[in-house]
Amino acid sequence: MTQTYENYIGGEWTGSESGETQDVTNPADESDVVSTVPVSSTEETDEAVAAAATATDEWAEMPGPERGAILRETGEILKSRKDELAETLTREEGKPLGEAEGEVQRAIDIFYYYAEKARDFGGTVKQPSGGRAGLQTKKEPMGVAALITPWNYPIAIPAWKIAPALAVGNTVVIKPAMQAPTVGAMIVEALDEAGIPDGAINLVCGPGSEVGERLTTHDDVDVVSFTGSASVGEHVYDQATNNGKRAQAEMGGKNPTVVMPSADVDKAADIVGAGAFGGTGQACTATSRAIVHEDVYDEFLDAVVDYAESLEIGNGLERAGMGPHVSEDELSGSLEYIDIAESEGATLETGGEELTGGEYDAGNFISPAVFSDVEPDMRIAQEEVFGPVLAVIPVSDFDEGVEVANDIDYGLSASVVTDRIEEENEFIERSESGVVKVNEKTTGLELHVPFGGLKRSSTNTYREQGDAGLEFFSYIKTVYRNS
Repeated sequence: MTQTYENYIGGEWTGSESGETQDVTNPADESDVVSTVPVSSTEETDEAVAAAATATDEWAEMPGPERGAILRETGEILKSRKDELAETLTREEGKPLGEAEGEVQRAIDIFYYYAEKARDFGGTVKQPSGGRAGLQTKKEPMGVAALITPWNYPIAIPAWKIAPALAVGNTVVIKPAMQAPTVGAMIVEALDEAGIPDGAINLVCGPGSEVGERLTTHDDVDVVSFTGSASVGEHVYDQATNNGKRAQAEMGGKNPTVVMPSADVDKAADIVGAGAFGGTGQACTATSRAIVHEDVYDEFLDAVVDYAESLEIGNGLERAGMGPHVSEDELSGSLEYIDIAESEGATLETGGEELTGGEYDAGNFISPAVFSDVEPDMRIAQEEVFGPVLAVIPVSDFDEGVEVANDIDYGLSASVVTDRIEEENEFIERSESGVVKVNEKTTGLELHVPFGGLKRSSTNTYREQGDAGLEFFSYIKTVYRNS
């Protein structure tokens, strides 16, 4: 069934002035039209920002527990629609239904979490000196928050930006990615049903070149949060900060898992395989490099190849092991990197082929690829692919493993698989990444702790999620009272 969504501006659902729309199709079956959304421009963006600016006082002055009650009710509404949301997510983004169900539950949990945080977010009282009657801090909302979100986690990432922004009293304009905007619109629909005041949440669907660009430069936008590619994120951050706004950008990764001889090799292969091929490798935290001690290299390579070849590739609604790329362009990008890797001398052990015939002809399918004989300076080991492509790199000892892991322009997520506590501790200390894991895949995050990267993975100004998300969307006012 095709759903139709319009922009949501000032409490009303409305189309674009041009009347232009875009069909959102299922990447596993492009004849399946998931939704139709407007293609908006700067005009609708200006209207949304104006609506948000008008609503700032009403929303900010509402007591925190009342804002929290609206967020909690939003979580309840999303929970009641969980099956529908998961199916819609799979249809528009492609990931297997089990992964979609987990992502939807995460969004529900995020709204519950920040609903409670809204209750006690306010400031601190300090002991004054010099005879003053009082000394305290107050935390205030920034104002209008512009949120620009990607297609690969189309409900979780909007949720972890929207919920903390609203919890502390900001009004919001969100621009979801046009490849998968539907479940983001369904969050806004739930907020509307929960009774959020007109203008506190606004949704504008349209291209980044117009809607996103306008949001990052608009005089009435106070804070900008972006998730996406490094090249776009760096541009967004520069545009926003040059216009005096607070900004954060979380971007790409080239995430390593270091595998040491003390590890259970089959377990290590499962960890790496799940991190590399889950979500079709379309995650900023996906494992794209397995850095493996030479003593277990051959054994690990055989095991991870077996893992890749065991995955059933197909339509996510049928709970396949791996779904399609979200678009033909993304598929082409992965295929191009496979050609580049082979031209540089890496050995393609398995996969890396566009799948055709039968159901595959209707979608953007690729078999998961594993490369051996990879040198650390090859492009396949240095550049983000954003697909199910794993480079397996041999190293002679732990120190070399850490050096190879860090010798990259990105620093988002990294893990080590070992049974030696001293290696665990040293990896935690020496890893140049914002997220460090031990005996776990590089993907997967807890919602109540900070998330963000180093180097080109992040502007490294503010973190997302947990209390850090609240801090980004607020400023501190220090009050001296002498009365």
